[in-house]
Amino acid sequence: MIAPNRLKRRFKTDRPYQKLVADVSEFRYGNKSQDERVYLEPILDFFNGEVLAFNISNHPTVEFAVKPLKEALNQIPVLDYRTTVHTDQGFQYQHHHWQIVLKDHRAFQSMSRKGTCLGNAAMEPFFHIMKVEVMDEQFETKAALIKAMTEWIDFYNHRRIKTKLDGK
Repeated sequence: MIAPNRLKRRFKTDRPYQKLVADVSEFRYGNKSQDERVYLEPILDFFNGEVLAFNISNHPTVEFAVKPLKEALNQIPVLDYRTTVHTDQGFQYQHHHWQIVLKDHRAFQSMSRKGTCLGNAAMEPFFHIMKVEVMDEQFETKAALIKAMTEWIDFYNHRRIKTKLDGK
């Protein structure tokens, strides 16, 4: 099922956990053949740009996407407002399992319009920065790539200066 676009490119928020975004990106390693790739799906909080949860897998399945969603939603404290999770129209996000997890956590679903790449544009800078900073070297093995990705996300969350947070 296609959900309405509740955010309509209004990505800014002054409240934690109010607006989250999820997307999937592909990373290649080795000689970059079709079989040598992994997929990353982070759940990002628009409030501070923090990655609340992520998953890395060989295949971008529904289960792959739902795992970090559950992890992110389970850590949200009781709020006096509801959380909205924004995605593109990928098959994982249209799946009944994804929608049930959102419903169970009283979270709204929001999707960008088909053919509108700007609808989920807030996630693109994250992937761009990550690919520039992580993929500046060739990874020969999947384990080396996954280790570099995991370490970079930790760096991004805890040590990277963010102008959005006044340099904190």
